[in-house]
Amino acid sequence: MAFPVDLRRCQALGLAGTAFLALGGETAGALPTRDLLSPASGRGALGLVCVYFGVVLLIAAWALLGQVVRGPEPPTPRALLVVLLVWAAPLLLAPPLFSRDVYSYLAQGAMVDAHMDVYAHGPARLGGPLADEVAPVWRHTATPYGPVFLAVASALSALTEGRIPEGLIGMRMVALLGVALMAVALPRLARHHGGDPAVALWLGALNPLVLLHLVAGAHNDAMMLGLLGVGLVAARGRRYTLGVVLVTLAALVKAPAALGLLAVVVTRGRSGWVRTTATTLAVAAATTAGVTALTGTGYGWIAALRTPVSPHNWSPTTLLGRATTNLLHGLGSDLAPFALPAWRAAGLVVTLGVVLFIWLRLRPGPVHALGLSLAAVAVLGPAIRPWYALWGLFLIAAAAWNTSAQHRLVAATGVLALVVLPSGNPADSEQLALAVCGGVLAVVVLWQAHQASLAPALERTA
Repeated sequence: MAFPVDLRRCQALGLAGTAFLALGGETAGALPTRDLLSPASGRGALGLVCVYFGVVLLIAAWALLGQVVRGPEPPTPRALLVVLLVWAAPLLLAPPLFSRDVYSYLAQGAMVDAHMDVYAHGPARLGGPLADEVAPVWRHTATPYGPVFLAVASALSALTEGRIPEGLIGMRMVALLGVALMAVALPRLARHHGGDPAVALWLGALNPLVLLHLVAGAHNDAMMLGLLGVGLVAARGRRYTLGVVLVTLAALVKAPAALGLLAVVVTRGRSGWVRTTATTLAVAAATTAGVTALTGTGYGWIAALRTPVSPHNWSPTTLLGRATTNLLHGLGSDLAPFALPAWRAAGLVVTLGVVLFIWLRLRPGPVHALGLSLAAVAVLGPAIRPWYALWGLFLIAAAAWNTSAQHRLVAATGVLALVVLPSGNPADSEQLALAVCGGVLAVVVLWQAHQASLAPALERTA
């Protein structure tokens, strides 16, 4: 006997999940240093349990909403957008969750505002309270972000005069705007690709990873994906030049979006491959030059793409590199220092091969191919974070009309939503135990609700 679900129940359950997330984040989130609590303290432990209780409720609400969306009377895209707003509302004023990257964004914006070279120096050069909030591993690291994002961060720094609370709210509003653009683009991309707009919104915009990392974490990936999505929509119609400009702006937030230019060329290639490619590259180059001149940040972001990754990174190529390094050290080989760079170079070569295979052999359609390519970049690159999965998932959602593909995306989302602590720091055994307790408690509550919903029907049967 199925658990009774409808749009209102899913909306209420997801709202409960994000409300518990926001509440737990007040003591267990990526708080300013002066407000940090020890995970061993009573309030810190309760906050961690509360966050994971909320995460599991949110995942359950999203999975149940999928049944409604794929049911005989699916909700309209407008109704799903209302659900997204309701779910996101508690997170808007919550502290940063699952990462301290937003403090890096604010520090980089302050550096640009102070005419410091963010491509040569890390936030430590800025100094002061804001730099102290940046995770230690990134304090001496140059930024790999492009001039579009730095211009936004600089403007926000000037507007808030470097005040952290106002800056955090501002960055979250920027991320929310990016999510809004994603939600606008998804139904249109799905229609162009023969997919279901409601399913695309459910998979790509109401996805827990979007709420946990783009909204609660205020990551600039939201800005990149929003611009990329609306750029792809524009490029399919009569606004081809605008589409190229928007996709280029997305790449000038974070570089992986540059693959979107390939999708634009393929989409419009029937009108002449050589002409389309030349026009696309010319518009992209002019946009890059114009934006760089306006912002005054220079082209240092190209060299800064070699920015080192966190020592706690768990990408496949980095893990293999470390394992090989340890093995060669144990054997006393002088080649040990070259193992990690070699594996990362191999990852780039494999990524190129996978991307070529997708576009030249699989040919699933430009939007779908772009999503698969960005997924390959995220998995095989030197660094991987849960929110990187959204690079590909966002676009794959527009073409995921296959039920088995949807199930795989749901499973991957459920796993990735649980792998990062709300503080953004590495987990120890005690924190893992508390997180598990929170998740198990949510499962028990959901099971009890399931049993209670079945009781009246069982009594009638008896």
